[in-house]
Amino acid sequence: MIADESGRLDRVLASHFNEVSRARFQNLIADSQVSVNGRTIVEAKHAVKPGDAISAVLPPAGTFEPQAEVMELHIIYEDDDLLVLDKPAGLVVHPGPGNWSGTLVNGIIAHCGDSLSGIGGIKRPGIVHRIDKNTTGLLVVAKTDLAHQSLSAQFASHGRDGRLQRAYDALVWGEPDRRRATIDQPIARHATSRQKMAVSKSNAARAAITHYEVTETFPPGDHPAIVSRVRCRLETGRTHQIRVHMAHIGHPILGDAVYGAGHKASATKLADAARTALQNLNRQALHASLLGFEHPVSGEQLIFESPLPQDFQNLLDALKP
Repeated sequence: MIADESGRLDRVLASHFNEVSRARFQNLIADSQVSVNGRTIVEAKHAVKPGDAISAVLPPAGTFEPQAEVMELHIIYEDDDLLVLDKPAGLVVHPGPGNWSGTLVNGIIAHCGDSLSGIGGIKRPGIVHRIDKNTTGLLVVAKTDLAHQSLSAQFASHGRDGRLQRAYDALVWGEPDRRRATIDQPIARHATSRQKMAVSKSNAARAAITHYEVTETFPPGDHPAIVSRVRCRLETGRTHQIRVHMAHIGHPILGDAVYGAGHKASATKLADAARTALQNLNRQALHASLLGFEHPVSGEQLIFESPLPQDFQNLLDALKP
């Protein structure tokens, strides 16, 4: 690649390749796998100038097969092809760095056993969409390759063909100017924080569209309200999409420590009971409440709804007079 910006070598590389972490580039540099203008560089802080030719060798990632782990799963529907479950807060969906065990995938492998016919020739569940660790709600998982292909296609179209429906309930700070609106803003990895996403106009940004509707405000009748309840429907499925979009329009989700840190002082406006309920929630107030899709084998339209989890409901009740 040819650098189009100046800065530290590891930072420039990470900004061009969103799928590779800055930490991994630092390791590659230390292992003499990166060169600048034909010279091997072993310091991540090496200063890069626009026009520098950078070459990096990325060895293939090691294979990892998740293991079965027995855990309690709230399954609300299951057949030979798929299962739908209600994910609790705190549960990571897929194994990854820092979470190689104790994930939803580990639990599903244990639950399904030999009924998994295989995804890509390996007996593992087909994850076609994910929910953040501290977001709750509905998730569908494929048990066969055929179901995985069909569901993946439905999620790729994001409901534009009428088969997929997804809706989330959230509590946000303040009251949006419009009761119903569409946020059409592309999203990319944050420029400086690799753990965050952000609205971006960079070439790496991907289209992201969220439709929202304000369904309640608290206190009722006050304008602008301190808190609003919104129903969000996704037309795309980017990482942290609802959280990023609502924060972008100035109404981050309650309890969101990543995208709503600037609104911590807003909690002082709440009544004591609501403030305590928010502290007890200790996560973003976001719940995947509705999921609908076409069954990959029967063609039947399936629709599932999930009630608010108790901690979310407690906060909602405390906000009401």
